[in-house]
Amino acid sequence: MDYYRRRKTLPVLKTDEEIEQETHSSSPPNTTGSPPSSGASSANNPSSPCPSPSSSTTPTSRTIAAADQSDSQHWLQLSPDIADEDDTSYMTRHALGFDVPGAVHSVRTPKLRNEKQPDSKLVIIMVGLPARGKSYIVKKLRRYLNWLQYETKVFNVGNLRRINEASQKQDQSAKFFDPDNKDMKKIRDTLALEVLEQLLDWLRHDGRVAIHDATNSTIDRRKLLLDRLQLEPQVKVLLLESVCTDKNVLERNFRLKLLGPDYQNKDPAEALADFRSRVANYERAYEPVGEWEEEHDIQYCKLINVGKKVIANNISGYLSGQCVFYLMNFNLEERQIFLTRHGESMDNLSGRIGGDAPLSPKGRKFARALARFIREQRVKFALDLVERKREQEEEWQSYGLEPLDTADDVTKVRNGTKTPHEIAHAKTSKSQFTVWTSMLKRAVESVQHFDPDEYDIKHIRFLNEINAATCEGMTYEQIKTKYPREFSARNKNKLYYRYPGIGGESYVDVIHRMQSMIIELERMSQSCLIITHRVVMRILLGYLLDWSRIDMPHMDVPIHTVFEIRPKPYGSELKIWKYNDEADTFEEMQDALTPTA
Repeated sequence: MDYYRRRKTLPVLKTDEEIEQETHSSSPPNTTGSPPSSGASSANNPSSPCPSPSSSTTPTSRTIAAADQSDSQHWLQLSPDIADEDDTSYMTRHALGFDVPGAVHSVRTPKLRNEKQPDSKLVIIMVGLPARGKSYIVKKLRRYLNWLQYETKVFNVGNLRRINEASQKQDQSAKFFDPDNKDMKKIRDTLALEVLEQLLDWLRHDGRVAIHDATNSTIDRRKLLLDRLQLEPQVKVLLLESVCTDKNVLERNFRLKLLGPDYQNKDPAEALADFRSRVANYERAYEPVGEWEEEHDIQYCKLINVGKKVIANNISGYLSGQCVFYLMNFNLEERQIFLTRHGESMDNLSGRIGGDAPLSPKGRKFARALARFIREQRVKFALDLVERKREQEEEWQSYGLEPLDTADDVTKVRNGTKTPHEIAHAKTSKSQFTVWTSMLKRAVESVQHFDPDEYDIKHIRFLNEINAATCEGMTYEQIKTKYPREFSARNKNKLYYRYPGIGGESYVDVIHRMQSMIIELERMSQSCLIITHRVVMRILLGYLLDWSRIDMPHMDVPIHTVFEIRPKPYGSELKIWKYNDEADTFEEMQDALTPTA
């Protein structure tokens, strides 16, 4: 049937209010076995300030399950002749390109639920020579996409190769990667396809984005993978190539490989020689992403020197665009990221949530101590950098390798012209340091002892606490007593639960408004302090420490506690400091973060 003819026959969908009213008055009993959505406790009380979802024309579903049930109700409003019609040509107009978990919900009919939608899944195929930072890139990208609630997983071909090597006792030194050895090439291609099948099997079940982490450094290999993926029409493909031309970074990456699984318990000099030979074998056959991909309209992104230069081709789809945007905004600089909640406020004393209360006397004392503490830690960090570079040089020399770092600071320490402490203090006074706070009074007052001439201080609305709307200014006990169904719904699904009332937010809502903060945090190279609130703290730490969506909304982030994070090539280093009010100082804690209510 022609689309335009069909368009005239489609009835207008009814509003949520009309559907809810008809459902309450004349809907048949629920025979699907689906649980009813968790409405607000004020459904039978028109005067209640905490309205139920059914009392507004604006959709306020508390959970994804409730939204899915709403979809079915929308479909029931369509006429039976359309619902039963076999023509499905119109389905090509439905795609999941713009699909933001918790913020965008597509209305889909039963037919469309079972139809494999274009853009619904994304496969990222990594490309690049060894030691070009591919694993570093995919770990960060996986963490970011999972934080945005897109289920993402990395499938590493090297891991399967090592398993096979151990089970079959194969020699997989540099000779295994010789491009002229057809037998070894066949094994490598088989491993790549086997990992691709594992990846696709995962995508068919729960996954949204899957990353094929391997060199995939020839057109033949990439064509092999793309031919298989053509059989999966619901999957989009993005080629992501990492290129490094910085010789110092390359040499450092080569030496980091000595700490990896391929060279454990091996002589460092021999291991490094073997890895250089492996890279040389790859370089002989290497075919960069470019003309062939463009001729076949394949979308790709080429990252040069960790995002200093980015080349993108034929990027289409929301998810692919998000990936490229994120990859343009991170760097390798060593730095400190401090996060803390504001000092104790007057509302904290009474257990009230939200609001805009000022600091209590204890909170003002914490604010003074915080400024001293950050200054001390900045000096200590600069000292650690100098000491670590010196120790690393000595380690390389003990292996018979040339020093990597010939920086003036290390030379001055070695020659005795400067002490590490003198260098650290000089670096601290010259370095930039950023302080971010929310715009709420208790956060702004917590930074009043930081000198604006020394610190770049910004007050940012995105860092404000979650908006509890109708429940602002209440204690949790008051909410439990007055709105027990709301209290119960929140406990069942804190991640997606949205506070009722105008402006009410969920954790996922806060994640999306924090997205620009994460991008800026990755982009900037200077150290920073973020002073914010409990929910925002959990969300920021959830990203930086790669917490699961299950744990993140329940993590214990007590007041007057500072979290120090140092980004590393293979993860993040975490330190936790607790303020001792009696001693007026900060003490490092050894306990790990644990979930709480």
